[in-house]
Amino acid sequence: MTMKTIALGQSDLRVTPICLGTMTFGEQVDEATAHAVLDRSLERGVNFIDTAEMYAVPPRAETFNATEIIIGHWLAKNPAARQKLVIASKVAGPARGMPWIRGGSTDLTAADIIAACEGSLRRLQTDVIDLYQIHWPVRHVPAFGLLYFDPAKDGPGTSIQVQLEALQTLVQAGKVRAVGLSNETPYGVHEFVRLAEQHGLPRVATVQNGYSLLNRTVENGLDESMYRLGVSLLAYSPLAFGLLTGKYDASGLTGPQAPANARITRFESTRKQRWGRPDALAAARRYNALARQHGLTPTQLALAFCYTKWQVASTIIGVTSVAQLDEDLDAWGTTLSPELLQEIDAIRWQVRDPTL
Repeated sequence: MTMKTIALGQSDLRVTPICLGTMTFGEQVDEATAHAVLDRSLERGVNFIDTAEMYAVPPRAETFNATEIIIGHWLAKNPAARQKLVIASKVAGPARGMPWIRGGSTDLTAADIIAACEGSLRRLQTDVIDLYQIHWPVRHVPAFGLLYFDPAKDGPGTSIQVQLEALQTLVQAGKVRAVGLSNETPYGVHEFVRLAEQHGLPRVATVQNGYSLLNRTVENGLDESMYRLGVSLLAYSPLAFGLLTGKYDASGLTGPQAPANARITRFESTRKQRWGRPDALAAARRYNALARQHGLTPTQLALAFCYTKWQVASTIIGVTSVAQLDEDLDAWGTTLSPELLQEIDAIRWQVRDPTL
């Protein structure tokens, strides 16, 4: 498998168009298996790893920071690997009901950003984080399954300019090479870029948002903003937490035949989110059936959709085994005919974006 590296935004970072997501490490995936996945990913040419201080997922106090610790142990055992990799991590936004994150703070201050980054550096056992991202906005936004912006829920919080100034402190100290956002809106991207350019602050290189057959809201305006501003999209959950693999098609999410170790089966908190909606599974079944009609596996269709879209710079794949990793990487190079893309759009017209 050959993948040319691509530049992230206007930064000097160059990454493979597939990124290894690691949020399963420390919850579904034990350390030995995680290290085997990291070994195999590097062996197969992936140079991009994404993590976060909040991981593992589903988030809970007992696994907070666990993923970075596991990656740090692997990097310590494989010092030569660090020079080959672009490592991304994230500072968690306001706690959103997670009291183990900065005592449940409803803000993300400059001091919080700097302290969080220093904590990630220690856990990862590295001197620099190549791409440091704000995991979700400080301000209220319609994200994580919310459909509408509600001004009544907006409130005081650290300004975008102050957040950028904190990130600048990290860049100037040599602790961060480039910065990015996650779960952002067109307004947020524009404002971060505008203020960076106005005040000589770090310019965001990337936005990491959900993007899949079940969630194409990026195409409702954010893609134009990113294109015109020179910001790259990192697409997460391309398989919609497993819905687009077909493994729930026959059993449903909670039936006796549902895969026992799958994330949605194991964790009730996950089923209560956007992934557990009945309309999400119904839509997934339609796309999965379409894949089979065209001689593809559901996984091949879902990943090829992301791998080949102009909007996507790098697709973040999350796995629980080396076999899953190989399956996802083997989908690289799969092409989708214009006729198949038209059929995908026809389904979307009817079901829209059930896991937005």
